Amino acid sequence: MTSTRQLSSEELEQGLDNILQSPKDNGVLELIVRRPAVEEREVVAQGTLDCEQGLVGDNWLSRGSRHMPDGTADPDMQINIMNARIVALVADDPDRRHLAGDQLYLDMDLSPDNLPPGTRLAIGDAIIEVTEPPHTGCKKFAARFGKDAVVFVNAGMGKKLNFRGINAKVVQSGGIRTGDVARKLTAQ
Repeated sequence: MTSTRQLSSEELEQGLDNILQSPKDNGVLELIVRRPAVEEREVVAQGTLDCEQGLVGDNWLSRGSRHMPDGTADPDMQINIMNARIVALVADDPDRRHLAGDQLYLDMDLSPDNLPPGTRLAIGDAIIEVTEPPHTGCKKFAARFGKDAVVFVNAGMGKKLNFRGINAKVVQSGGIRTGDVARKLTAQ
């Protein structure tokens, strides 16, 4: 049985030192999650990142985006990435990490100082590029992890260091699997 406990601000702050020790480079891909339909999650050990489809089997392309004038999928929000240490903290149970709604969970510093937009990461056989649009917690994130968790990731230091995560796009299609190491390439 999974825990549905939501951590307090104080409990979240206690995890800050661990988060701040996230690797700057060579971060491990700890979790891959496809979203085949709204409110559905599929944790997979391997997947394919595709320049056109994003994470193959995910609904990013068919779901579209309210951020686009015509409602089509936003190419700069193709892949959502969250720091694995942060999701482990806010989820408070390994079986709840996938509920954050992201596709890739990396043990890596996702701050703009470390991964500014334009930075490319090689993961498995694929290459992704960090994009400009911010990634923020939503009502679903708040419902699953609590109001304190949303404030933790979206305000103050959490906002400054991209605790809620970052967006990226696929620039070279290829296979990925949990345990792959994400390596920084050059900013384009």
